[in-house]
Amino acid sequence: MADGKLPGSRRELQRLHRFAEAMPKVELHIHLEGSIRPETALALARRHGIRLPADDPAGLQEWFRFRDFLHFIDVYVALSDLLRTPEDFEFIIVELGRELARQNIRYAEVTFTAYTHLGWQQKGLTPEDILAGLDAGRAAIRRQFGVEIVWIIDIPRNLSFSRTTGLYNGRASMPTVDIALAWREHGVAALGLGGYEIGAPPEPFAQAFDRARAGGLHSVPHAGEHVGPEGVWGAIRSLQAERIGHGVRAIEDPALVAYLVEEQIPLEICPTSNIRLGVYPDFASHPLRRFWEAGAYVTVNSDDPPLFNTTLNQEYRVLVNEFGFDANELEQVSLNALRASFLPESQKDELERAFRQEFIRLRRELALVD
Repeated sequence: MADGKLPGSRRELQRLHRFAEAMPKVELHIHLEGSIRPETALALARRHGIRLPADDPAGLQEWFRFRDFLHFIDVYVALSDLLRTPEDFEFIIVELGRELARQNIRYAEVTFTAYTHLGWQQKGLTPEDILAGLDAGRAAIRRQFGVEIVWIIDIPRNLSFSRTTGLYNGRASMPTVDIALAWREHGVAALGLGGYEIGAPPEPFAQAFDRARAGGLHSVPHAGEHVGPEGVWGAIRSLQAERIGHGVRAIEDPALVAYLVEEQIPLEICPTSNIRLGVYPDFASHPLRRFWEAGAYVTVNSDDPPLFNTTLNQEYRVLVNEFGFDANELEQVSLNALRASFLPESQKDELERAFRQEFIRLRRELALVD
């Protein structure tokens, strides 16, 4: 167990697991393309006559299994390539909404890499095609499942650097900002920055983020995952980051941890993702509990759940099993995500009241002591 408090009796542990699964939640760090389950991928492949490395869910899940980051990118690109029509986008969003509802996730901020489908993979899609699918899917999950989502459109950082010179060329940057700003009235809340950090620091993206923020978008870059504290400092200083995607490597700089605590900049921590991608060898090495006890603003998320064989419910179980979180702390993690979201304050207040009422009801049903 990583730096946590030992759980109590087995019965109490089971109650905490049930509480973690049933409690209302918010997800802040999940990628649309990375949410495609094997069954969904196979359905899309059949629809378009595309061959995948396996033709059954178990085989595809094995293909999903992380080997190294290049393999992860290959899988991610192959999943993106399955999306060829507006109906495909609607389909994967509805499937995502179904899964969010199953886990009692009421609201999610979903990262979507639009540039992959428009400026890199030549599939004949137009921005209007994609937007039609996004709008239809978003409306469908609101109607069918009562789940609300908004979009974080992210720049794939590596595609803005030359492969030959390693220099920043901005190829994916401003086109992504154009899309994000054009889609603001269609549920786009923020500009993100994703992809492999090594060789792609945040500082060159400052102009793109300045333009996005001037247009009313929030700043939510990934940082401090595959590089150290310098990536987080760069995201804060150059991109005016309001939240940090991952951010776990900040633990290596006490001054940065102190700054994150003082400013209460939320961290979107994805524990299982960090283990699967080799950021840490195991949960015992993971700094989540140290961030928590230092007073950092911790949220917990699933990242690319089928690719890492996890769910947000499973991440909450990890909090219990590996980090010794109790019911009070689980509630606080859920409320942290809600308060760190980009919902209007009135909606946050309304949801928080509903969440707290459900926490009380669940505690009574499960006989969890306060």
